[in-house]
Amino acid sequence: MEVYLIIIVRTLILYFLIIFIFRMMGKREIGELSILDLVVFIMIAELAVMSIESPEDPIMYSVVSMLFLLAIQYGLAMLSLKSERVREVLDGKPTIIINKGKIDERAMKSQRYNFDDLLTQLREKDVRSLSEVDYAILETSGKLNVIKKQEGMPERTLELGLIIDGTIQPAHLEKIGKTEQWLKEELQKRGYGDMKKISFCTYSDGEFFIDVSNV
Repeated sequence: MEVYLIIIVRTLILYFLIIFIFRMMGKREIGELSILDLVVFIMIAELAVMSIESPEDPIMYSVVSMLFLLAIQYGLAMLSLKSERVREVLDGKPTIIINKGKIDERAMKSQRYNFDDLLTQLREKDVRSLSEVDYAILETSGKLNVIKKQEGMPERTLELGLIIDGTIQPAHLEKIGKTEQWLKEELQKRGYGDMKKISFCTYSDGEFFIDVSNV
């Protein structure tokens, strides 16, 4: 009887501890978890199971391990907010699979993403034919976001971050056929002389969206 009581108490403690840890990790849908989040979730689940199955071991072993995992996840999350390079290592980057109606097979190959995967995810988006698709972006979570063509509407330019956290993105500029010099000149015309102060800048269909850091 005493063993069962210990298991019940441990389960309640770990239940509320896990809720606390997940709340601290932030709000994300299950399908949008990063690799880092997923690893932490799996390890926390394993620690909880081991603690419940081994009532003879001190529960603090599991509690300390869980809180240490939370500290690692929180620390890396803060680093990723401040560093694009860290963010790329932890989360990767979105990949454009279909660009202006054309499939980029090289991009698919780099992500080990085949045509069956593409067609399956397009059907989930209620897309019956590839000819309906203007852009398809494979997000870092593995989710495919689709922008459909609109009849009678002018061709749209995919909105890409040209400046992220004060850093110019040469690869994105190349995709829209622009240069760093062009970007600097356009921003200077609009009164933005210091690129480092711009947290986010996009350009689509001739219009800029510019967000200046207030941190």
